[in-house]
Amino acid sequence: MQKFTGTGVALITPFKEDLSIDFNALEKLVNYNIDNGTNYLVINGTTAESATLTKAERQQIINAIVKTNQGKLPLVLGIGGNNTTAVVEDLQTTDLSKIDGILSVAPYYSKPTQEGFYQHFKAIAQATEKPIILYNVPGRTAKNMDANTTLRLARDFSNVVGVKEAGNNMQQYLELIRDKPKDFLVISGDDDLALSVTLAGGSGVISVIGQAFPKQFSTLINHGLEGNNKQGYAIHFKMMEIIDLIFAENNPAGVKFVLQQLNICRDTVRLPLVNASEDLQTKIAAFVKQF
Repeated sequence: MQKFTGTGVALITPFKEDLSIDFNALEKLVNYNIDNGTNYLVINGTTAESATLTKAERQQIINAIVKTNQGKLPLVLGIGGNNTTAVVEDLQTTDLSKIDGILSVAPYYSKPTQEGFYQHFKAIAQATEKPIILYNVPGRTAKNMDANTTLRLARDFSNVVGVKEAGNNMQQYLELIRDKPKDFLVISGDDDLALSVTLAGGSGVISVIGQAFPKQFSTLINHGLEGNNKQGYAIHFKMMEIIDLIFAENNPAGVKFVLQQLNICRDTVRLPLVNASEDLQTKIAAFVKQF
């Protein structure tokens, strides 16, 4: 699973002013990441505002990224939800021939028990032969998937190859790293903890800010993989402010404004999200200018 080691980025979906998808900006964003050190791309994750995309739009995004990527980087596709049957159906009806792995978010809103998490992901693992990266993000789903549940899935299903852990809980990261099967990937879903997790034995990150500053963030993660803590933290300290800023209000409004400052795309988001406030925009613009 070396292809999912290093820096993955959870791509945003660029929108035009009329809220239609800006495919020219998406192509620009993908090429920007290919050219600046990103190791793999995550399509239609939660940062892509996938909850606001139609099924047709999600497929159009896949097609556009596959065409732009031309096989240069591994592709991970977000397929998840709180309706297990629907997730299984999506896995079985989506053309995954150009997709290297699946990122599947823990069921949101339903707040299942740990056994519920296990049975949900068991059904998903049995529905596809593709490698599956579990996605635990209790701040969005309202329920934490315990380390023991994640590791149980890792041991029981050979195609459950990793977890994107995004609970901002260093203790849970360390439990996963300590007790995981040898080749199981513990991937940081928290940009602020990504270096620390990687230095502790994690496999890197699926990042939000990484798509805006891929060269710097991938260098930071490479230092973590090589155990170069001083060099890694030198970059981390320079990026701490922008990581805090992009999550200050909502994701991906913050990172979209960063990308607008870099002339990659507009900062347009779809409701129920709204653009970053004027105050936040001022702070982000000042950071980008000096950085």
